[in-house]
Amino acid sequence: MAVSIVDKLFFTKNLATLIKAGVPMSDALYTVASQSTNELKKVLEKVEKDVANGQTLANALGKHPKIFDKFFISLISAGEESGNLESNLGFLAEQMGKDYVLKQKIRGAMMYPGLVLGATAIMGTGVSWFVLPKLIDLFTSFEVELPWTTKVLMGVAYFMRDYGVFAFVGMIGVLIALAAFLQVRSVKKIWHTILLDIPILGKIARAGELARFSRNLGILLKSGLPVMDSLNTTINTLSNLKYIDDLREIREDVGKGKSLIKSMEKAEYGEFDKLTTKMIGVGEKSGNLEDMLLYLSDYYDGEIDSVSKNLSTLLEPFLLLIIGLVVGFVAMAIISPIYSLIGGIS
Repeated sequence: MAVSIVDKLFFTKNLATLIKAGVPMSDALYTVASQSTNELKKVLEKVEKDVANGQTLANALGKHPKIFDKFFISLISAGEESGNLESNLGFLAEQMGKDYVLKQKIRGAMMYPGLVLGATAIMGTGVSWFVLPKLIDLFTSFEVELPWTTKVLMGVAYFMRDYGVFAFVGMIGVLIALAAFLQVRSVKKIWHTILLDIPILGKIARAGELARFSRNLGILLKSGLPVMDSLNTTINTLSNLKYIDDLREIREDVGKGKSLIKSMEKAEYGEFDKLTTKMIGVGEKSGNLEDMLLYLSDYYDGEIDSVSKNLSTLLEPFLLLIIGLVVGFVAMAIISPIYSLIGGIS
């Protein structure tokens, strides 16, 4: 059952508003369910029945883990235990809103180069498949020495004429196999580690993970959860396996009595930059760790915004250079033998 983050965001905001207004939980859930989409409405109707039968909201929502993750349930549970449920719902709504904006920024940053490269690949495939094979007879009829560019182009034309279908099917098969191979955890971690060092893309990936880590851990600590519980839940909200595995090691050190900053200052945890470790260290010493983490999340959100705005400007010359080289090579390969033929006739 697919429920969008926007639907969950509206549910959380509306529930927080109704509870703050003093509406009983069961009535609030019934009201929010009636305003929700069909997928979420069915789930909330079940949650409302469970709450009416005496279950806590956290337990009732926890029966639907595909929709409400551990981070969501942890904040709800902490809010119910502390009596600050409406505040925690507000935290959740704010977090989901920022997380949604963060994903949109990253998706938007990747859209321009993806569209350009995708359009280039489609056009290149079309030319190779439908145009180049038709040039074979033309070039072979020339009684002149063909330049190397034309020979290369004819080689591609011969290949596409004789094996084009097999090449296309093979390429699709390779992409499917590669996608499956990258799902193997050990391979996926290597790829995630490499991704962090790729220029521009690595900066976006690092900023995205650090923003999510800082925001989620900060909100959980602010809601009153212990550091260990907060780390456990935060780890489940990240997507990069390098960060996930290193945070698990950090969590083990914290469980043995080390401070968070001492656990993070190991040399092998290089993906946590100096700003992150320094701010966490200051936060632990001052007793304002959650506020420092939330400050960090805003900082990295700004980093992503800055990189995404400049991404098209940074990549445009590189993309134009690649396209220009390809177009220039094809043009030279086609025009050069024609000029040679004309020169031989004259």
